[in-house]
Amino acid sequence: MKNNIKIIAIIIFLTTLSCDDYLEVLPEGQENTENFFNTAEDYENALIGVYDLLSTTYLNQILGEIASDNSLCGGENPTDVLDWQQIDDMTHNPDNGALRNIFQWMYAGISRANYIMEFKDKTPFDRKDQVIAETKFLRAYYYFELVKFFGDVPMYLDKRISIEESQSIGKSSVTEIYAQLEKDLQEVANVLPWQQTQPGRATRGAALALLGKVFLYQQKYTQATQALDQVINSGQYSLVSNFSMIFSNQNENNSESVFEVQYFGQEGASFDCFQCVEGNIAVGFMGPRFRTGNYAPYADGFSFNIPSLDIVNAYQTGDTRKSATFFDINDFVATRPDVTFTQGHDHNGYFNFKYIPFAEGNALDTRLTHSNNYRAIRYADVLLMAAEAHVQSGNSGVAQGYLDQVRDRAFGTTTDRVTATLDNILLERRLELAGEGHRFFDQVRTGQTSSIPGFMAGKNELFPIPRIEIELAGNNWCQNKGYATSTCSEQ
Repeated sequence: MKNNIKIIAIIIFLTTLSCDDYLEVLPEGQENTENFFNTAEDYENALIGVYDLLSTTYLNQILGEIASDNSLCGGENPTDVLDWQQIDDMTHNPDNGALRNIFQWMYAGISRANYIMEFKDKTPFDRKDQVIAETKFLRAYYYFELVKFFGDVPMYLDKRISIEESQSIGKSSVTEIYAQLEKDLQEVANVLPWQQTQPGRATRGAALALLGKVFLYQQKYTQATQALDQVINSGQYSLVSNFSMIFSNQNENNSESVFEVQYFGQEGASFDCFQCVEGNIAVGFMGPRFRTGNYAPYADGFSFNIPSLDIVNAYQTGDTRKSATFFDINDFVATRPDVTFTQGHDHNGYFNFKYIPFAEGNALDTRLTHSNNYRAIRYADVLLMAAEAHVQSGNSGVAQGYLDQVRDRAFGTTTDRVTATLDNILLERRLELAGEGHRFFDQVRTGQTSSIPGFMAGKNELFPIPRIEIELAGNNWCQNKGYATSTCSEQ
């Protein structure tokens, strides 16, 4: 789907994200309603442009782990990527460049979606309802990421925003944004098919799973069970029997994939434009810094996102997920005496095995073109979210069945089951999803942040709105609590 994205994006002038504004503004006198959105192909091409920004969520995944008790920043030294290290130390501020990237990139995706919505009624064609449904799903996905990171943020719908409007638009509350996401996702779930012919496209299962997560984050447990149970009872998904195969490059878009971000390794890449990269940057930034010897089938990485010893030691004996989640460099070099590597910052002997860089399947700068897809929503995640929601709703029997499925796969037996209490389900989420970018947000929403080093309650539940974005909005937004240098009153 993404092979022609860059050409298409240029054609429809959707790559004009300014370094000085969170909105994409189309150049005047070029693509407009008169010479675009005249054919079904125009809409399909524009939709590809909306999908394209999913590639930038590699950063959301990394920071969702580094900010938690699951992971350490790593890298060559503490100043290798200072923005990430600050988040690991909980010393980040409104000038953090990584947070601004997330803010800009998610809004770029929203702006592309709203470009389609602005002209959704211009030209009729057979697949329009599904194109609009996929567009609204992606917009909801990007807004959900923004709310997780920043809380109250500006919400604009169904049209692009002019420069003048961008300087006066206010923030919408989390409640208002979630209400819109609920509405959109419920609507698109009735339109999208359970299966798409092209991998990576939004499906009914993806919409219902995201809807269930939106409900779960609001503690609307009954509604969450209703959405998530539809996914489970659909018969469309099943757990991959061998946990170690879930993240294999040869097993992408498998039976456990509810929504998966597609990456490709054929194109070149540049450190000057991470949002232009077609490969999974997160993979290249993880993994050991190999130097000499035969370390095939792996490629060398930048040793970021180091699993903490706390999570490494949290697994019980017999849990097959441990060896499939963590790469033990000491065990590896013990069998490869010719292999050497550089011990980076925070080194403890372990790396994220789910997204370790492999030598095959990438090109040119191999650290930027890894083709390993990001498993954004897995069926195991759905089962555990549903289990949590059912326990919170008083349906412990249903929750037990969902939890048992996950643990039975992890241990390869039915003798290691545990009672479906809330604490056990939340621990299972940590063990099952370690390294996948969910941990920090799970800790915040369930009040388990005391184990995060440096975390300050009442402040670090949210990240700061980038300072420059507040300035570009005419200083009409208040900064998130704990990050402001002065008082403000939003207009």
